[in-house]
Amino acid sequence: MLFDTHSHINADQFNDDVQEVLDRALAAGVANQVVVGFDNKTITRAMELVETYDYLYAAVGWHPVDAIDMTEKDLQRIEQLAAHEKVVAIGEIGLDYYWDKSPKDIQQQVFRKQIQLAKKVNLPIIIHNREATQDVVRILKEEKAEEVGGIMHCFTGSVEIAKECMEINFLISLGGPVTFKNAKKPKEVAMEVPLEKLLVETDCPYLTPHPFRGKRNEPSYVKLVAEEIAKLKEISFEEVATQTTKNAKRLFRIQQ
Repeated sequence: MLFDTHSHINADQFNDDVQEVLDRALAAGVANQVVVGFDNKTITRAMELVETYDYLYAAVGWHPVDAIDMTEKDLQRIEQLAAHEKVVAIGEIGLDYYWDKSPKDIQQQVFRKQIQLAKKVNLPIIIHNREATQDVVRILKEEKAEEVGGIMHCFTGSVEIAKECMEINFLISLGGPVTFKNAKKPKEVAMEVPLEKLLVETDCPYLTPHPFRGKRNEPSYVKLVAEEIAKLKEISFEEVATQTTKNAKRLFRIQQ
C-alpha cells in the first residue's frame, strides 16, 4: 500500500470528479493521502475532504507566494485547526523566490512564524522551496525546526542538500520529476538517500510523472514514482511501498 504525502485534491481541477479520482487511487493501492491546504480556500476544502473520507489526512499552512496576504487571523485559524484529529502537519510553508508576488523579507517572516507555530502545536512541517534553498535551510536551523522535523516536499535539490536536511530531522519526498528522463538530481537522490528517509508524493494536479507528463496529475500516479525509485535502487516495488508508507505514518503519528 502507498501513501501520497502531498496531494491537492482540494484544488479546483478536481471539482467535477473527486470521487472517481479517489476511487482510482484506492484501486492503485494508494491507501492514504495528506491533502494540503495553503490558503483559506484550500484549507476549507481540505478539511471538508478529511471529514468525509476516513483515509485522508490534512496539512494546513500558508503558502510563501501568498505570504503578503496572510493576517494574524489566518495564523490563528491554522493554530486552531492544528488541534483537529485529522490534521497531521503544518504546511506547505517555506520560501518561493521564483514568483515575486511576496517580498523575500515578508516570506521569511511568515515562514518563521509558522515554524514557531508548528513547534508550539508539536506537528511536523511540510516545506515548499523554490529557488530559495540556502535561506530555507538557514531559517530551519535558526528556528530549531529539527524539534518537530518534517518533509522537504517534492525535493529536486542535490544529494548534498538532502543530507543537510536529513541531519536536521527532515525526510526527503520525491514526486513526478524523479520519473523524467533528464532529471539527474532527483534520480541521484533516489539512489543515495536511505529508504528509511524517503517519502513519495504526487503534488497533484501538478508535476505529473512520465508517461502522463503534461496531463493532470492525480494520486493514483504516485505508484509510478515508487516504481521508479525501486528501479533506481534495484529493489522491489513492494519494499519501497511498504517502507515509505511506514515512514509517513511514523512522521504523521498515524497508527500503523
